[in-house]
Amino acid sequence: MKSIEKQKVALVLSGGAARGIAHIGVIEELENRGYEITSIAGTSMGSLVGGVYATGKLTELKEFLYTLDKSKVFRLLDFTLNKQGIIKGDKVLKKMKDFVPDMLIEDLPLPYAAVAVDLINKEEVVFRSGSLYHAIRASISIPTVFTPVKEENRLLVDGGLLNNLPLAYVDHREGDMMVAVHVNADIPHLKPETSKESVKRQALYQKKIKEFYNHILPSSSTADEQLGYFSLITRSFELMTARMAEEKIKRYSPEVLINVSRESCNIYDFYKAEEQVEAGRRAAIEVLDSIEKKQL
Repeated sequence: MKSIEKQKVALVLSGGAARGIAHIGVIEELENRGYEITSIAGTSMGSLVGGVYATGKLTELKEFLYTLDKSKVFRLLDFTLNKQGIIKGDKVLKKMKDFVPDMLIEDLPLPYAAVAVDLINKEEVVFRSGSLYHAIRASISIPTVFTPVKEENRLLVDGGLLNNLPLAYVDHREGDMMVAVHVNADIPHLKPETSKESVKRQALYQKKIKEFYNHILPSSSTADEQLGYFSLITRSFELMTARMAEEKIKRYSPEVLINVSRESCNIYDFYKAEEQVEAGRRAAIEVLDSIEKKQL
């Protein structure tokens, strides 16, 4: 296989919650082939993975994610009952400080942009300077799920609300190859073989989730129906962001598009980190092999 030595890459990473862990596999495959990532733009989980990569701590983040099981994920999700969201995110972000130092974006070794949305002024907010931690915290604030980030004249939520694949905001210079990673693609997913033990653990996790919703949404409806209500909200948001991402792809036509199926996992399946990293790696291998064969 012929690799492209020192081909510079302007990398754009979509949101997708747990699906965004696939970005790690894509980045590792790009580096293994000698590509040089010279700029990054991301939304939501894409902003987190991209920011951690820029700080040089991507391996540490991956190793931490690999330690997560369903019970650990559940404990990290600090639930709240205020009207702006059901997860504050404090526990998650406190842990993420191990990988996201409160440093300035302008001090990173490469240009970086994170996208959020200001609900008050009804516009996208692009962080290219200032606190990296603050930018990521704003970018991952999924409406109705995570509590938003308040500023003096702004209320910031997940950038995926308006732009889940921020192709326009990456520092794309002459000679750079724009690589976009879309982890909510409407394509089939080949599921890995599941062991009986894995099925058993998953059933226990789902039971805990249902018990939680039965607690916060008491009514005559069943826990299954309550979980379905929450799924309706998240699936609606996912559909909206996916369709907007497809429009961005048509408009900006990145040289390389790496798609990961939205069926690869649910948005809170962070315990499937290893599977998601490999899903990203496989998707990158398929696309990059095709490109490099054409250049032979």
